[in-house]
Amino acid sequence: MIVGIIPARYASSRFPGKSLTDIKGKTMIQRVYEQSAKSKALSRLVVATDDARIYDHVLSFGGEAVMTAAHHPSGTDRCYDALQQLNNNYTYVINIQGDEPFIDPAQIDELAAALADGTTELATQMIPVHSHDMLFDKGEVKIVLNHRQEALYFSRMVIPFIKGVAEQDWHLHHNYYRHVGMYAYRTDILEQITRLSVSPLEQAESLEQLRWLEAGFKIKCIPTTYESHCIDTPEDLEKVLGFIGL
Repeated sequence: MIVGIIPARYASSRFPGKSLTDIKGKTMIQRVYEQSAKSKALSRLVVATDDARIYDHVLSFGGEAVMTAAHHPSGTDRCYDALQQLNNNYTYVINIQGDEPFIDPAQIDELAAALADGTTELATQMIPVHSHDMLFDKGEVKIVLNHRQEALYFSRMVIPFIKGVAEQDWHLHHNYYRHVGMYAYRTDILEQITRLSVSPLEQAESLEQLRWLEAGFKIKCIPTTYESHCIDTPEDLEKVLGFIGL
């Protein structure tokens, strides 16, 4: 069984209270929840929050929520806190980003399909890079893969370097992928990774998944065609609304 958990904080340095911001008559967290609830793969869906306002709001529209500790440094830690409060024995947790109000439920099902045999420790998604600008955008995390589509490394820099080719043509000479930040954790692995200390590579790139790689865990990377529309600022919200025509 797979439980979907949506970590949601009220405190956000760039967009305080964004979980409760109104988007054409519904809050962001309600839109994330309702879209995620359409997934065919999830046995249960829960919002994990440290804020009573978000908790009460989720209950008001018929969703399920749990209160977690306020000190968690990442959504992964908040997911594990929530998991411990649930009574069922779930095999996997899918961490659904609380700032993607227009997530397609098929994207969740796509990730869940990779978990069927129970051997996958950790999984995430990736999308091909088809332009120079996207490839060299340091806000986009790139993935280096082995032949089993497991991550060797994640970086904000472009890896690999292509010798003898102009940089503007690198994307034409190698299959580059960028990270799409939804995670699946096998529950026993989730417990283990939340006990790890911050690692040197994680500190360098500010990417928590590097901590897991440094510790020897395997992260399966699943191709997707669904674009992520994360909302980190009010400006992001206006941009996304324009993009999707609302």
